[in-house]
Amino acid sequence: MKPLREYRALLACDIAASAGRGETALQQIRDVLGTAVRESFRSAGLDWNRCRFADSGDGFQLVAPRGVPKAALVHPLLSSLAATLHGHNRDASQAAQIRVRVALHAGEVQLESDGGASGAPFEVLARLLNAAPLRDALREAPSGAPVAAILSQHFHDETVGHGYDGIDADAFTAVGVREKEYSARAWLCYPGS
Repeated sequence: MKPLREYRALLACDIAASAGRGETALQQIRDVLGTAVRESFRSAGLDWNRCRFADSGDGFQLVAPRGVPKAALVHPLLSSLAATLHGHNRDASQAAQIRVRVALHAGEVQLESDGGASGAPFEVLARLLNAAPLRDALREAPSGAPVAAILSQHFHDETVGHGYDGIDADAFTAVGVREKEYSARAWLCYPGS
């Protein structure tokens, strides 16, 4: 079967400071993140089971199903994720607390028959997720903010500033991203803050 190329929304997530907690704590926080993201998809009215998913050890990359409105990944999904993780952190030990970086992008990807996906949009997604401005934003996040998110310029242009419910354009800050060969403008926010 020939691979299919389709325009899809992409989301990547990474747990900050996951190294050094030990295997038991890592598995616990991975489970908490997985549950929180699935619950956030459900609360946003999105079907988690139709997503393509790649585990990255302390996070994941996700390809949204065809036709998912990109705005729904910003709100209510990110807001729900932040609220769920905030609730978890309130009751969790220091070793089990979770703070995550999230990146959103969209583009034409190749969908493999085995469930995998590839393409240049994943390179952009990876550069955004590892960008210094996003890492700095999470480190300097307002007290209790468990999520810092970055949107590619493309994703921002198609979701922010159009009057969609729950998306406040003033909550986003423009930053320059320079990671490896990638250089572009992107947008930071603290969902739910």
